[in-house]
Amino acid sequence: MSDDSAQQPGERIASHIAHNARVWNYWLGGKDHYEVDEQVGDMVTSMYPSIGEVARADRAFLGRAVTFLAGEAGIRQFLDIGTGLPTVENTHEVAQRIAPDSRIVYVDNDPIVLTHARALLTSSAEGATSYVDADAHDPRAIVEAASDTLDFDRPVAVMLLGILNFVLDTEEATSIVRRLVDAVPSGSYVVLTHPTLELGGEGNADAMKFWNENATPPITARSGADVKAFLDGLELVEPGLVSCARWRTDGTEEGPLVAQFGVVARKP
Repeated sequence: MSDDSAQQPGERIASHIAHNARVWNYWLGGKDHYEVDEQVGDMVTSMYPSIGEVARADRAFLGRAVTFLAGEAGIRQFLDIGTGLPTVENTHEVAQRIAPDSRIVYVDNDPIVLTHARALLTSSAEGATSYVDADAHDPRAIVEAASDTLDFDRPVAVMLLGILNFVLDTEEATSIVRRLVDAVPSGSYVVLTHPTLELGGEGNADAMKFWNENATPPITARSGADVKAFLDGLELVEPGLVSCARWRTDGTEEGPLVAQFGVVARKP
């Protein structure tokens, strides 16, 4: 947990610099952003026109993954780390529509997300939701706080959508995943998305450089081999590691190829 966690949310919001949660909200058509977020978001779009498509594909992947987990896989507990600003079809909405007794913990350390946490804390009568103000760099603190809502003796789906790309050191990112996996029992799942310069995303390099010079937090892309290494020892659910837009899509047509990996893996 960051040192400024004791501050009030309004004191921690830096409205003068673009922030990922707000820019992502802008790309998704939301209203929770500032002018600086629009400016940076538009510049990134001009450099990498498919970024809005990536954002929408990532969100749609979340819905399909949670539908699989709450349905076919029978998961009833979800730890959603780096949840971002609430939009439509949040994890608890998808899970509890299928299994009303699902329990969800959202984790983020973005103060603007904290100010919107009430929107994430709605729940079915049978289930539960809660919000933890914590940093993805500290898995121990996350698990400790989440244990008030989740039973870590029972399977948990750990959601890491678009969050490890903000952990610039690959060894540290790997350590975060391993520590989270160690904290959950057999039968648990890891759900992960991550940007890449593969899958036709080579043109994103300049856009990421611009982002790192003009927005926060800094971001990095990784290869498919890097992402797959995060999941060593886990069983990849079919179709494995693919563009998130092409993970278990309905119908006969494949989704667009976006430069964002998506994968669901099971702890044996």
